[in-house]
Amino acid sequence: MDEESKKLSLKSGTTILGIVCKEGVVMASDRQITAGQSLVIGKNYLKTIQITDYLLLSFSGSVSDAQRVVKILPAELKLKELRSKSRPTVKQAANLLASLLYSGARQSMMQVGNLIAGFNEDGTVELYSIEPAGSVLKVEDYDANFGSGMPYVLGLFERQYKKGLSVKEGVELAKEALKSSTQRDTGSGYGIDVFTITKEGIRKVVDQEIISEYKDRN
Repeated sequence: MDEESKKLSLKSGTTILGIVCKEGVVMASDRQITAGQSLVIGKNYLKTIQITDYLLLSFSGSVSDAQRVVKILPAELKLKELRSKSRPTVKQAANLLASLLYSGARQSMMQVGNLIAGFNEDGTVELYSIEPAGSVLKVEDYDANFGSGMPYVLGLFERQYKKGLSVKEGVELAKEALKSSTQRDTGSGYGIDVFTITKEGIRKVVDQEIISEYKDRN
């Protein structure tokens, strides 16, 4: 890819986040996508996607790479399930995603970071963070991967996150973090989506649009 194409490529500057709670995991993201570093191309792009009936994936970085992951990963997980005759665990899904990113980075420098969470067949819920080169980290408390909104999110979490918080409290914390990020990060905005993952399943609990309003000063 030449330099001009790189500048114009669609990117999700992005705020994505995951919070480990007492009963499960909360994941959330904004909706803005940009071309280059300054032009907003999309205002309603879903960056947290349910890829199987038990797995949820969030992405930051290149939109084309993210779309590729969303297509390939579910297919690879299904093949793995057919071969082993058992459903892959969340950890196995995270490691498979990491291997896809690692091999892609070595061929064409994939530019996408991910958070992946889900519930296992034994009822446990896990959250993993995977950076663009393919390293995997199990998240024990919270993470915002490598999105442009990460500093704002982590700063808030450092002050307000408490071990063992409920999913309900996690949802409220995620909303506050996203609102903080979309106010200050130029790569994030226009809407927020919040999901919960528990042993009962995956639910979307917040679907909000951020609308600009113009008011007269007088």
